[in-house]
Amino acid sequence: MAPRILVCLLALLLGSCAAGDSQPASIPTYGYQVVHTYPHDRSAYTQGLVYLDGFLYEGTGLNGKSSLRKVKLETGEVVQQRPLPDQYFGEGVTDWNSQLVQLTWQGQTGFVYDRGTFDFKQSFKYPGEGWGLTHDGTHLIMSDGTSTLRFWNPGTFEETGRLPVLDGESPVTNLNELEFINGEIYANVYQTDRIARINPATGRVTAWIDLQGLLSDADRSVAVDVLNGIAYDQKGGRLFVTGKLWPRLFEIKLIPRAK
Repeated sequence: MAPRILVCLLALLLGSCAAGDSQPASIPTYGYQVVHTYPHDRSAYTQGLVYLDGFLYEGTGLNGKSSLRKVKLETGEVVQQRPLPDQYFGEGVTDWNSQLVQLTWQGQTGFVYDRGTFDFKQSFKYPGEGWGLTHDGTHLIMSDGTSTLRFWNPGTFEETGRLPVLDGESPVTNLNELEFINGEIYANVYQTDRIARINPATGRVTAWIDLQGLLSDADRSVAVDVLNGIAYDQKGGRLFVTGKLWPRLFEIKLIPRAK
């Protein structure tokens, strides 16, 4: 009797050998192709990014420099801006109906604005840190730098659930800027060049996007920070990414990598 068969029979007796001796499928990794490059304000410490009706809505961070911005995609020109009070470090941004919602890092305070005028509508409180923010059409989805995403009622900002995020059996920590794209949550992983694609029902990572090398060495000759910022043009099917203090924003196409 072949050694492999002996091993499998033993495993079957222990209840751990599946029919056909199949192995779990590996999680795919995608590379990228740059479709178009756009200017991006080097002073923007990008924390949140949304694309709507031809414009980018961007939240920036750092105490005394945090803001909410409306930006022309093609030129990078800031056409509308609202600064945050100096004590707040701005974080993730998303849209909800005719409004924009913005988090703060350690201020445990979020802000709601009219999307057209940037007029202040209300503030709200939450425990812990605020990092990224998106929505799935029903819930607001927030990251806080851990491996767990929080789901909120968008009308009351009350927490309705939590979702641990796993790559296989390993927690994925440092989840940062978020975007909901075609039924999946895309999440920057802080201080890496990777984006996780997450099943919102299970919390499992369905794929990784590796953006290593996206920003050229020439663009890094002036100090830049990490990859952060994901936006999606739902009508045009365009995916945009950038980073903190990056001089460029990229439209990219995902390319499957051979296993």
